[in-house]
Amino acid sequence: MKIISINQQSNQPKYKQIVLSIEIAIAEKRLKRNDKLPSVNKVSLEFSISRDTVLLAYDELKKRGIIFAILGKGYYVKSVEFSFEQRIFLLFDELNAFKEDIYNSFLEVMDNKAQVDIFFHHFNIEMFKKLIYESNGNYSKYIIMPTNLVGSAAIIKMLPKQDVYILDQTNAELQDFPSVHQHFIKDMYDGLMKGKSLLEKYSKLVLIFPGNKEPIGMVDGFNQFCVEYHFEHQIITSFEEQLIVKGDVYIIPTDRHLVNVIEQSKRQNLEIGKDFGIISYNDTPLKKVVENGITTISTDFKAMGKTLAKMLLRSSKEQIENPSDLIIRKSL
Repeated sequence: MKIISINQQSNQPKYKQIVLSIEIAIAEKRLKRNDKLPSVNKVSLEFSISRDTVLLAYDELKKRGIIFAILGKGYYVKSVEFSFEQRIFLLFDELNAFKEDIYNSFLEVMDNKAQVDIFFHHFNIEMFKKLIYESNGNYSKYIIMPTNLVGSAAIIKMLPKQDVYILDQTNAELQDFPSVHQHFIKDMYDGLMKGKSLLEKYSKLVLIFPGNKEPIGMVDGFNQFCVEYHFEHQIITSFEEQLIVKGDVYIIPTDRHLVNVIEQSKRQNLEIGKDFGIISYNDTPLKKVVENGITTISTDFKAMGKTLAKMLLRSSKEQIENPSDLIIRKSL
């Protein structure tokens, strides 16, 4: 089992990377008391670094009482009862009410057992690459929200594989990484299926899907449901000043378009839930009260943050689908 990893591109000094590697291995119980460490010569040859760099790392660990040396034999783990604070790199796409729920529930479960640094890439692949490149080697764990950024998998694979966790959206290129994620095809299909009896009173299902930030799985789940149950359906990329058609149901992943649809309904004097229907995506407290309640398909973002934190604390490497549900309110 590999104990030490060094990223040659990192700005972090190599001796500190060795120290961190050994601390993590002990914290994750991959190294136990009296286990022998790789020899100075072996580490030096494997990573093409000087013996002095390795010795500097081992000397620091000795001074802290974590390892000890036996003359002529090598270095061994002395203590596993040291204060090790994980440093966690948390990369979100953007800050909104859903991400805030994930973040706060994650911190609650972590209970100050780690230093968490949060960053945002704002759906910009160059920013995504820059933040990951500059963080590489400086953290014990990396939590990445890649969204649907093209090329993100190759960038993520620059990081130490054993330290990476994927959050919210995953894909086939990231299938080797542990994750807590939504299954967008299944969640859309199952949500519409749960509301099928209510949807049958409408004439057409309309998905407003800009396709910029939103997962394509939403479209797949929508089409699968509509075709299987013979619902007339349509996909549009935007809703600005279109007329609402009586008898239609609008499935709306973005809140900006939700506002546009509600405003247009007032201009046309249409009643939501009677003249036409709305299903929004991602639940917030506000959607419980807006227009007497907006029906949503939503994952449990607080559960997502809690599950992720528990995985990190257990050093678990699972791939977990976060639960989703249709929350029925007056708009349907």
